[in-house]
Amino acid sequence: MSSTAEAVKVVAPRPRGGIVQSVNDSLVVARRNLIRMSRIPEMIIFGIIQPVMFVVLFSYVFGGSISVPGSGVSAEGYREFLMAGIFAQTVTFATAGAGAGIADDMHKGLIDRFRSLPMARGAVLTGRTLADLVQTTLTLVVLALVALLVGWRTHEGFFSVLGGFALLLLLGYAFSWIGALIGLSVRTPEAATSGGLIWLFPLTFVSNAFVPSENMPSFLQTIANWNPFSATVQAARELFGNLPPGYPVPDAWPMQNPVLASVLWSVLIVVVFRTLAVRKYRSATA
Repeated sequence: MSSTAEAVKVVAPRPRGGIVQSVNDSLVVARRNLIRMSRIPEMIIFGIIQPVMFVVLFSYVFGGSISVPGSGVSAEGYREFLMAGIFAQTVTFATAGAGAGIADDMHKGLIDRFRSLPMARGAVLTGRTLADLVQTTLTLVVLALVALLVGWRTHEGFFSVLGGFALLLLLGYAFSWIGALIGLSVRTPEAATSGGLIWLFPLTFVSNAFVPSENMPSFLQTIANWNPFSATVQAARELFGNLPPGYPVPDAWPMQNPVLASVLWSVLIVVVFRTLAVRKYRSATA
């Protein structure tokens, strides 16, 4: 018995320190998910087609019909106003994919296999969200190229534009943790997809993404102006230089300080929902 115990001690992998192990395990899980995505290219293709359709439809169908303060009813003016909203919608809609992926791993028992390994508990979820962030980045790059083709332009410096896209990706990463929590809370990937989308529609449409919030009823204006989605959209518009001259900025703190508000909202969402998701993961696999 003693020789067997000694053999087990030699063979069994020794977990490293907490932070080092967590980072390494998260990267390993992220790599596994990226390899899986690359072997199912239709996941990436369909994820790109939908936002491209939104760009084309909104640009050409609504472009000459919606008035934007500062530019009036202008297809070009609305296109520049619109694109930050489409970018933000794209990164947040990736939430459904994150939830469905985690629910699928739970359904197939893969999470139980991870649990049998000497790895950090939160690494499974962190790795998944990091992989989703890479896919979202790829989608955002393609979407930006399509937007340039239909006439969208930026009017600020390179680093300002880069900062706008960084805020969009931070919002997408934050929302992927909401998707992770949903994926752990349902029984099937189909339910995770539905649960990941149903709350996103009011969040994105009761915002300043597609129309100025001043066109809404007063009670909806308050909701839209304090919506974390709206803060990121407003910040991206400022950093891209897509706000028309004389555009009336709503008298609400997030709209007056959109960059800071966007960062604070995203960090808060990550902290809260990562904590809840990891706790749910531990109880679900206990």
